[in-house]
Amino acid sequence: MKRQTTACSILLATALLGACSTGTDDQATSSPATSASASAVAGSESVSHNDADIAFNQMMIPHHRQALAMAELVDERTTTQAIRALAERIENAQQPEIDQMTTRLADWGVPAEPAESNEHAGHGGDGGHSMSGMMADDEMAALTDARATEFDRLWLDGMIRHHQGAVAMADDELARGIDGPSRALAQQIKASQQAEIGEMKQMLGQ
Repeated sequence: MKRQTTACSILLATALLGACSTGTDDQATSSPATSASASAVAGSESVSHNDADIAFNQMMIPHHRQALAMAELVDERTTTQAIRALAERIENAQQPEIDQMTTRLADWGVPAEPAESNEHAGHGGDGGHSMSGMMADDEMAALTDARATEFDRLWLDGMIRHHQGAVAMADDELARGIDGPSRALAQQIKASQQAEIGEMKQMLGQ
């Protein structure tokens, strides 16, 4: 009986040691995979925007500012109600968008405009990074001096090109950007300004 009891004790101890060893091995095997998975998730969450997102927001701010400057000229230079109404819509839409983009860039820790920003850099540049459609200084001067029918024609022609430039910039962001809010803004700009281009072409009889 004593020998049987001793044998049973040995078997029980061996079984317990085996179970503990298996649990430790399983834990050691699963830990690296779990850690790698967690690291991958953390890494993907840390990349919220890229250079295209930064360029889109930085370039669109001065682009919008020029549209606001053009809209501000309307009241004293035309009696055409449709143009007055459109200018007011542009002001109401684009100033909040400027505020949104300025805040976003500040959150990213980058300046609101590129280091070598040029508000009239729309005549060239590297694809989507250029501010296409911008009015040149002499064009803005001519618009400022114009009145009545001549003002209407210059304003509509200039704003159509300006909007077309904004749509091109929005398309570039949608093609290359990864930041959700920036892409949503690009889609909003594209939709609203394409509709306004249609309105302005009708006003010009195109």
